[in-house]
Amino acid sequence: MQFITPEYAREYKSCFIDKSYVVSLILSIVFLGGALAINYYATHYATERAGNPVSDLVLDNIRVYDIDGAAVYGPVVLWLAVTILCLLQPKVIPFVLKTIALFIIVRSGFVTLTHLGPIPNRIVNSDAPAFLQAFTFGNDFFFSGHTGLPFLMALIFWAKPLVRYFFIITSFIFGIIMLAAHLHYSIDVVSAFFITYSIFHIARDVIFKKDFTRFNQAQK
Repeated sequence: MQFITPEYAREYKSCFIDKSYVVSLILSIVFLGGALAINYYATHYATERAGNPVSDLVLDNIRVYDIDGAAVYGPVVLWLAVTILCLLQPKVIPFVLKTIALFIIVRSGFVTLTHLGPIPNRIVNSDAPAFLQAFTFGNDFFFSGHTGLPFLMALIFWAKPLVRYFFIITSFIFGIIMLAAHLHYSIDVVSAFFITYSIFHIARDVIFKKDFTRFNQAQK
């Protein structure tokens, strides 16, 4: 299997004897941890300050479907796939983690600015683990992380057609689930594609250019 071949071991060795890689990897982990903490508090702030629900062209015309379990456990499968991709190519890890962290921080900023109330007829799965509910079922509506994050992965791994299509399809499926379960307003889902596209280009072309260069080397 690929992950136990001598070539694969040499790949990891070459990464961890590179001091710049090690520093970048540590920074990416710290950055992601900080982003998750910011997201946690932003979600709770938005939940505490939630206002009134608003009408929505899409949600007002479709009934609610009890499929919110997919919103909880679907991302678990998604992130297992992302983890495998990163472990198979260790050089990509710093750029991937830093870009995800940037996404989370930008989204947290939007969340603190918009305090829409929860959609009245949405169904929340109370059987989901508490730590998942904390990140999934707050009133952090704008914009949809379920839709944006898989699309971000599609942009990051664009050079790999099968991976790209998998994440694009996943992004659309998650967007449909969010609307069908009335867990997000339609503007949250639609805007996620445009904001995510901007975040990716800021990460690639401005903030994390060196990490992206290393990322490209792993793709060749």
